Amino acid sequence: MKIIILGGGQVGANLAQNLTKEASDITVVDRDSERLRELQDKLDIQTIRGMASHPEILKQAGAEEADMLIAVTSSDEVNMVACQVAHTVFDIEKKIARIRSSAYIEKGIFKDEAMPVDVIVNPEEIVTLDILRLIENPGALQVMEFANGQAQLVGMKAFYGGPLVNQELRYLRQHMPKVDTRVVAIFRGDSPIIPHGDTVIEADDEVFFIAAKKDIKNVMSEMRRAEAPNKRIIIAGGGTIGRGLAKGAEKKFGVKVIEQKKQTALELSEELDHAIVLAGDASDRSLLMEENINEADVFCAVTSDDETNIMSAMLAKSLGARKVIALINNQAYADLIEGGNIDVVINPHQATLGSILTHIRHGDVVRDHSLRRGAAEAIEAIAHGDKNNSKVIGRRIEEIDLPSGTNIGAIVRGNEVLMAHDDIIISPDDHLILFVVEKKRIRDVEKLFENNTRLLS
Repeated sequence: MKIIILGGGQVGANLAQNLTKEASDITVVDRDSERLRELQDKLDIQTIRGMASHPEILKQAGAEEADMLIAVTSSDEVNMVACQVAHTVFDIEKKIARIRSSAYIEKGIFKDEAMPVDVIVNPEEIVTLDILRLIENPGALQVMEFANGQAQLVGMKAFYGGPLVNQELRYLRQHMPKVDTRVVAIFRGDSPIIPHGDTVIEADDEVFFIAAKKDIKNVMSEMRRAEAPNKRIIIAGGGTIGRGLAKGAEKKFGVKVIEQKKQTALELSEELDHAIVLAGDASDRSLLMEENINEADVFCAVTSDDETNIMSAMLAKSLGARKVIALINNQAYADLIEGGNIDVVINPHQATLGSILTHIRHGDVVRDHSLRRGAAEAIEAIAHGDKNNSKVIGRRIEEIDLPSGTNIGAIVRGNEVLMAHDDIIISPDDHLILFVVEKKRIRDVEKLFENNTRLLS
């Protein structure tokens, strides 16, 4: 597959890195020649310097033979025009664009007769939903949804005092006979462990498990002492993400928003129904103390400035906030501070990456989540066809030839969430949720869900 990536920033670079591992033909276009040189030094890709939306530049990039164009420059407008040119001049089949401004999305302009973009990726919306799921699940480090929310994959740290800590995984069913769940991966330090029945969970392990959404809280209580539900939320930053968080949380939680710009704070206060909006600096110690930061269950630092988010989150934690979440764009910062005083680091580029990869995957892959800053992937794929043309349908799970470093966590069949026990037979239209630690095996996973009928048609 020939793919043109427009924009060599963090998202574009991560996309190129992921796709080259999967043997795709990649060309990256950017105006920054130094950035392109760095990419070429690291990756086996082609690079073109120039304006991403210009027809001649796209032609040089191989647009006449391209199967897909992914526009992730820093400009919504450049991304939109590039997709228009790709459609009109080069007839590229699939066009994906990162669009940050909700104003464009809300107007309904993205259609072939107007602005031909096949897939729109809105990082702010993705991040907002990710944080809301964390707020709704105290103790979780990452929460991913599959099959329209019927199943969730949750990452959390196991602590001393959890009933299952220092015990083999096989005892999980004894502890919870009425709840079906499966641990799909354990990270001990930076090393992934594919779990088996005799695997022992240790304190400080990062454990990823899957279960029906209704059972998540019960399973979490096995890994650590149950945390009280979140009630009080403080949000630092009243921009797009802060506004979305406040709107999504204000009906269920007590919400306060701290916004430095007085005009933005005023506008936000008029938009929100229940949340309290304060004009001030979220890194001001006296302001946080006045607003009883020590009683806050969650402090979310989501301003547009990494340094502000880091400092305000660390300050909030030191003053007694139970859990702090910080939005950090710079991956180097994220790698340095996660696991320290800041409980959860959200990198919007990483969140965007997973959403884009979903639309690149072959073989009826419908969802792709990146875990632990890209260390592994969770994939949802649909089994299509029948036992004659499918590599999975009609087979027991133990009979499926899974690539190394891959395991099946769960199957969603209609409205039922089934854990992936060895004797379960895969049926047509089952949604399989797979956990992949070895990224180079992604293409092998995709091939499992390519049925012969489609390949021959």
